[in-house]
Amino acid sequence: MKPLQGRRILVTRRREQARSLVDALSAEGATVLEVPLIAREPPDDPAPLDAALGRLESYDWLVFTSANAVEAVAERLARLGVTLPVQVRLASVGPTTAEAIVARFAGRRADLQPAAQYRAEGLVEAFRARDLAGRRVLLPVSDRARDTLAAGLRAQRAEVDEVIAYRTTAAPGAGESVGRILADERVDLVTFASPSAVEAFVAAAGERSRGVPAAVIGPVTAGAARAAGLDVKVVAEPSTIDGLLACLRRYFA
Repeated sequence: MKPLQGRRILVTRRREQARSLVDALSAEGATVLEVPLIAREPPDDPAPLDAALGRLESYDWLVFTSANAVEAVAERLARLGVTLPVQVRLASVGPTTAEAIVARFAGRRADLQPAAQYRAEGLVEAFRARDLAGRRVLLPVSDRARDTLAAGLRAQRAEVDEVIAYRTTAAPGAGESVGRILADERVDLVTFASPSAVEAFVAAAGERSRGVPAAVIGPVTAGAARAAGLDVKVVAEPSTIDGLLACLRRYFA
């Protein structure tokens, strides 16, 4: 019998980002329900991002905190007809973001990422091994990003330009889909990869969200889920898709 045989798991990531998780869960025997809860949209005003990308060669580091940021920057560079300068070093918050860098920027890989603790705090620590004094850092982020990374790099005397690269919005139709699933179908766990997804789920599900069993990637998402009244059963360790799958196997065992 497969480890997740008969389990019903709701995946809330965007389909293009959730494919590896959905395939892995299905291979383990789970019945996977997909409801993307959040969408990535361009910034209300793209001028600051365009200006920063137009002078990209003047930066020492381009720092990515999510695959969404990688995708947003890659799309905007293509629109502007700007290529990624070879001398600009790339930093990634974790393996998933590093994979996005490889996929979107041919021939490039992350020059720095945390050895563990795949979140802003871990990337701040990873940069302590580099001399950032006077170095120029471009940090493209979501409109809902925490200021932890920017503050941490500035404390290391880096010159940080933080610009909005994309907006996180609720996916169309998410409320109706979530409501129907929670009302009509049994769900063993709901997976979350960001606080934004938790917020969108609660907005979509209303009172039905309270006590829903959750599996999350990362302690920040875990905190958001608990604060929202979800019952956090699984916190991925490490904070990756593989870490989540390993923890799910142990939980259901």
